[in-house]
Amino acid sequence: MDNLRGSLLMVAAMAGFALEDVFLKRLTGTLPTGQVLIMLGLGGTLVFGLVAWARGARLLGRQALARPVLLRNAGEMLGTVGFVTALALAPISVVSAILQALPLAVTMGAALMFGEKVGWRRWSAITVGFAGMLLIVRPFGAGFEPGALFAILAVVGLGLRDLATRQVDPTTSSAQLSAWALMAVAVAGVPLLLLAPGPEARIPGPAEWRDFGFVLLFGVAAYACLTGATRAGDVSVIAPFRYTRLVFALILGAIVFSEVPDGPMLAGSAMIIGSGLYTFFRERRLARRPPLPPGPRVG
Repeated sequence: MDNLRGSLLMVAAMAGFALEDVFLKRLTGTLPTGQVLIMLGLGGTLVFGLVAWARGARLLGRQALARPVLLRNAGEMLGTVGFVTALALAPISVVSAILQALPLAVTMGAALMFGEKVGWRRWSAITVGFAGMLLIVRPFGAGFEPGALFAILAVVGLGLRDLATRQVDPTTSSAQLSAWALMAVAVAGVPLLLLAPGPEARIPGPAEWRDFGFVLLFGVAAYACLTGATRAGDVSVIAPFRYTRLVFALILGAIVFSEVPDGPMLAGSAMIIGSGLYTFFRERRLARRPPLPPGPRVG
């Protein structure tokens, strides 16, 4: 029952994140991207700051200036700027499909930055996944989506964020990390608002405040479901359900934005998801093996 509950919570979390993306995309259609980032950063900082305060955690102190935290914030800034910009310029289904390559980027980054052993099987899976990403973007084809390049930037930034999280002091709470990261996102929105071409900032109208409210509502609800999922069931059972986010994005993209994914986009998505699942289960299998004697490890 725990695994079933965890799986359902994971699916609910991915549905929440997909709905959050829909309302973010709607906001970027009427407001400058920089203003959306500032609103998102300040709203998220308020929510997670209150959560941290309620749990007795401090937002101001040495922990906030630790090197891994600052590196994590930089990754969050880069990733969120890339993601929100991609949502403004490219179909939501394309952006969501590219974002599924994040676990592959983290595996590659762990090998390059931390020296973790990654054998030829997982390197092959990473190569297939990135080939799928290129198939979606089609940089040299007629169906090239320039805005999708910002989704790749998001994968790089969010990958850096996840890698830096591994080095953060374990006494630092998730609410603290989220509040600090979203403060950084708000800061990143300021130069983008001032320098990037596009519409001028203005006071949002009632419909835009409504959409922003839904962004916070679905984002916080999805975060809570994700936390509950990881605590309820076995990771090997619930983690693959992360890919249901793409399913929801395809459905919502068709209903809300009249998007119709083509063959290369679907094929590239399948390559990314397949390679991601293989890499995940391969890592789980290696983690269950008894320690090996000194020497090369093939993974």
